[in-house]
Amino acid sequence: MKSIKLMTLALASALLLGTAACDITTEPKSTVTDANVFNDINSYKAFIAKVYAGLGVTGQQGPAGRPDLDPSFDEGFSHYVRLLWQMNELPTDEAVIAWNDNSLQELNTMGWSSMNDFSTGMYNRVFFQVAMANQFLRETTSEKLAERGHQALAEEIAGYRAEARYLRALSYWHGLDLFGDIPLVTDADDLGAEPPAQETRERVFAFVVDELNAIRSALPPVGAAEFGRADQGAVAMLLAKLYMGAEEYTGVPAWGSAMSEVELVVNGPYQLDDDYQDMFLTDNDASPELIFAVPQDGDNIRSWGGTTFLAHAACGGSIDSGDIGVDFCWWGLRAQPELVDLFPAPEPTPDARAIFWTDGQNKDINELTNFNDGYAAPKYKNVSSGGIGGSNVTHASINYPMFRLGDAYLMYAELALRGGGGSTGQAVTYINALRERAYGDQSGNIVEGDLTLDFVLDERAREVYWEGHRRMDLIRYGLFTGSDYVWQWKGGAQAGQGVEPCRDVFPLPAAELSANPRLSQSECY
Repeated sequence: MKSIKLMTLALASALLLGTAACDITTEPKSTVTDANVFNDINSYKAFIAKVYAGLGVTGQQGPAGRPDLDPSFDEGFSHYVRLLWQMNELPTDEAVIAWNDNSLQELNTMGWSSMNDFSTGMYNRVFFQVAMANQFLRETTSEKLAERGHQALAEEIAGYRAEARYLRALSYWHGLDLFGDIPLVTDADDLGAEPPAQETRERVFAFVVDELNAIRSALPPVGAAEFGRADQGAVAMLLAKLYMGAEEYTGVPAWGSAMSEVELVVNGPYQLDDDYQDMFLTDNDASPELIFAVPQDGDNIRSWGGTTFLAHAACGGSIDSGDIGVDFCWWGLRAQPELVDLFPAPEPTPDARAIFWTDGQNKDINELTNFNDGYAAPKYKNVSSGGIGGSNVTHASINYPMFRLGDAYLMYAELALRGGGGSTGQAVTYINALRERAYGDQSGNIVEGDLTLDFVLDERAREVYWEGHRRMDLIRYGLFTGSDYVWQWKGGAQAGQGVEPCRDVFPLPAAELSANPRLSQSECY
């Protein structure tokens, strides 16, 4: 049984946060006031549950009907994970989408502008999360608890406050990674003040690092949290991701700091799942490999985004939707041929991670909007490891694995090669553990002489494709933009072509620039 008590409580609670704009100096609107809702001690748990639920649902009435964000934007499109996944996968050599929506096709071809619906939606979703976390922190100070006679809850709420700060840090990482220089507003800032100033990427990076280090001891030990909630393992993974990108974010690499955090994870209680596919099925809450996941449940945590999107949209062509555990296919997502070519030939490959559907599919993407161009990749399936379908064939019950041990093993290997510490011998051991799971034996194992940065980048594609990491990986290697590496439809050409390096970040939304004169647009836009 999934541990989703907080999530279901969020959806049923009396704390009904209404539609909020992305102005992070404004308190999120509510149908109740703090004068009455916080008389109920359960409201604190309901509120932190809502902050978590902001990653997994899109509003107050699942799957749609009372959206958190602008109702003129399709609510399913506004899902946090769905937006995050699209921005980190569709512009890369791993995935394309067939739907003839101009903003989606701009993601496929790296031709987006400041008017792109999905980059705008992601920006708004990031700052909606920040606004909720800030308001939770304002409502749970020791002074507020004393006013309400709730001092006895102080220890419990201190843990919730640490979780809120973690979730805020997570969103600020996504914001600085995707958009570069962004506003930085905390619970200490005055509501209703002038529009927030734009901070440098370096300043936001430093804030997030300081926050995570400050809250670490207030969270459960590594691997000890309830499923879907943050603990010290989730903190270590987020810090490791930040440090992995430090050279891009600040101009100064931090490989050693990244390795220190990765070692906390790889030496923790996590273990590789016996079966690679099991991590993308409905009972993956039982996986010993997941470090931090976004819970999804077809009965209680429903939306048109998240893994509902990933399961449905990767289904089409000759695939039987019943095999994916869904009621119908959406004919959208396919794998780029460059991803397919990273796996051993001939087909079927001995590597079990190559979850590709080739029947009736062309490997090359001749037409972006033709689902039959590109192999389908039904990696996320709304069935259990025992073959039992999810509780709802329309809305998936697959938890989204944001951080997992296999990723940490590959981060260790890259850091060892970049001079971050550790040993290449241990790196080979970790990689071979992944490859033995994939091959079922030692036939795919490597030796230390095979271990290069290029190999690690390719192995990352084989291991964590379609998990929302590829854009960041390519940027770290200097390959996302420019012309040193091209793939089909990069830059809008079928054969691929170079794009400007400034497209390593997305533009600030045009609407934000109009509303806040203190913001300056990124180069390129």
